[in-house]
Amino acid sequence: MSRIGKLPVHVPAGVKVSISGSTVNVEGAKGKLTKTFDGSAVKISLDGDAIHVVPANDSRFAGAMHGTVRALINNMVKGVVDGYQKQLEIQGVGFKASLSGDKLDLSLGHSHPIVYTVPAGIKVVITDGVKIDVSGADKHMVGQVAADIKAFKPVEPYKGKGVRIVGEYVHRKEGKKTA
Repeated sequence: MSRIGKLPVHVPAGVKVSISGSTVNVEGAKGKLTKTFDGSAVKISLDGDAIHVVPANDSRFAGAMHGTVRALINNMVKGVVDGYQKQLEIQGVGFKASLSGDKLDLSLGHSHPIVYTVPAGIKVVITDGVKIDVSGADKHMVGQVAADIKAFKPVEPYKGKGVRIVGEYVHRKEGKKTA
């Protein structure tokens, strides 16, 4: 049985949680999130200001999902209270980003500009043309948008040009030596 799954999820003041079957709705200051879980694996209950997750049976799948579902619900509660944020940075001569509405325009050294549509619920802020802040209430969506932007031009190991997450270590290689 999962040690994390045994812990209840505390619901802070100002957060509304409703559970219907295996669907959990969480609403707070930063937004509203809804997620449906496998009802045959876990049972979710709301007891005052705490959410409890218990395995539905003794199967291996139910045991595996026990801690996972609890962690996902905890991330939903944290997301509507504090939100999540990822910071990206673009390095390279002439590499830049601009935002118009929900369209992110990236110039990353390709022969064409890359236009990325920012999904609903995600906020993107660009500073200095090379720093991108991705924020939102859904942890998965924030991470996915950051990964999608990074995938357009991953950092190359020789000159370090490309899109990187702030604080990420990039292994640099030594260039070709001439005799």
